Amino acid sequence: MSLFNLLKPFKLGNIELPNRIVMAPLTRRRAGEDLAPTPMNAVYYAQRATAGLIISEATQISPQGLGLPQTPGIHSQEQIAGWQLVTQAVHDRGGRIFLQLWHAGRCSHPSLQPQGQLPIAPSAIAPREEKALLTSGEEVPFVIPRALETAEIPGIIAQSAQSAQNAITAGADGVEIHGASGYLLDQFLQDNCNQRTDEYGGSIENRARLLLDVTAAAIAVWGSERVGVRLSPSSTFQDMYDSNPSALFNYVVTQLDRLNLAYLHIVE
Repeated sequence: MSLFNLLKPFKLGNIELPNRIVMAPLTRRRAGEDLAPTPMNAVYYAQRATAGLIISEATQISPQGLGLPQTPGIHSQEQIAGWQLVTQAVHDRGGRIFLQLWHAGRCSHPSLQPQGQLPIAPSAIAPREEKALLTSGEEVPFVIPRALETAEIPGIIAQSAQSAQNAITAGADGVEIHGASGYLLDQFLQDNCNQRTDEYGGSIENRARLLLDVTAAAIAVWGSERVGVRLSPSSTFQDMYDSNPSALFNYVVTQLDRLNLAYLHIVE
């Protein structure tokens, strides 16, 4: 793409972008009290508002979704107010911003979890690569997570829907579902860490169910043209792999295509 075309306006879903430059989601770990964005976060994003679209840093949908210290959430009133500072600053500069909705799943540590509980995952399998980052800055091996009970999964979908609604209140222009990089939705997708035998495990259709249910929940809030999804089919980050990635991700992309999303974000 030439520089001339890069700077041309572009219609993404039902949003007019002033150019085709997109700022990728970048974890900054600069959240303040209650893991809410602060005026410093607003300055940071406003400085980048000339991009056609900003995708925010990963933003946890619940206290249980926290995977790294000082990352912002979108599940409390304080966090919503913090994101309002950010979105207003971006809009004042003529920018547009989608909030990336995130649940870290097994890629967390009990010290980051409510009441020091184990992180949750599709199955009780810890990542063997990478390490958990503690608030102290120390890196330690990931712990073996607790496998989610089937009855708990609708709660994850409900948290996703509420966070999508909170993003509207926060003034965002849309949301991106984080289904990549070895986090919870990716953990359900890939069979090296999903060994469930219920309707969320086993077949490709079952393993894709949670991602598709969460995406449908966000669409019910925003409409399909304000929702994007991020996937990482070939990434091995955080010990991710699948026995048949081509079949898995062809199925996932085919199903997502039917939803008329604003975009599909693929990480190489």
